[in-house]
Amino acid sequence: MFQPLRLSLALALFWGAVARAEPTHGGRVERTRAVTLASSPTEPLPEVHVAGDNPTLLFFPAPIQTKTLTFDESRIRVLDTGALSVIVQAVTDLKEGERHEIGVFFADGRAPSRAAFVLVTDPTEVDARIDVQRPDPPATPCPTEAQPRMPLPEDFVLLGYVGKTGVSVTPVKDVVDEEQGFKTTSGLFYLGNGWALVSLKVRNHFEHPAWIPREATFTGPSGLKLRARLVVDGAEVIKPGASRRVLAVVDMPKLSADKVFALELIGSDGRNLIVPDVRFPKFGMEGTP
Repeated sequence: MFQPLRLSLALALFWGAVARAEPTHGGRVERTRAVTLASSPTEPLPEVHVAGDNPTLLFFPAPIQTKTLTFDESRIRVLDTGALSVIVQAVTDLKEGERHEIGVFFADGRAPSRAAFVLVTDPTEVDARIDVQRPDPPATPCPTEAQPRMPLPEDFVLLGYVGKTGVSVTPVKDVVDEEQGFKTTSGLFYLGNGWALVSLKVRNHFEHPAWIPREATFTGPSGLKLRARLVVDGAEVIKPGASRRVLAVVDMPKLSADKVFALELIGSDGRNLIVPDVRFPKFGMEGTP
């Protein structure tokens, strides 16, 4: 490399370490600034202001492959290249609206893999040094929480919900309560090892407002109450004319055989649904096979 070119490179590196605001021979103000590369092909390329009487140093954050450098040789001169730098200068000031792309690939393969800029001439300023920056990598999404797997039949056995007597299932009579605006169908009573469950399809009459079941209790003889867990299959709101499957689950203590309970579903609007004659089967009630 000729000595004048070495001197030009040394001066560019030296003056690039400090921002200058002195006019050039062409009356432009020299700038030192950082420029972030486009993070995707759809983003516009950053502009670099070049001139015919001033070199511009592009300083990169990682080694570049100088053999991959592309530019319009008829309008842009590359004065020098290094492992981390390129010095460019316009052959003459670019005309208004004239834009020329220059690009080079990084050697490390990280994204973005190519640094590209649009070179233009600004009448008031010229970039003496550009500190090239890569965009921040996209935030890594938090790992999705593992979704609970669907319960399997063996889970009920391993958890003790099904004993050697299995599960007893008996029907529950349909209920029609015109005053409250409810009708139940497809009622089933399930009895397992230490638990009981009533499943009902509840229809809300179309002339009544939307209904949300909030609580469930089993009331037995002598005022015995068993608080149940309430589960609604789907949206908890049962709209006028709509039906939902409602389940009431109770962790059942040992009771004497053949007890009869009333299941009460307490709603949000003061309307309650009572299902009488829910009979706990003799099967398994006293802990005997």
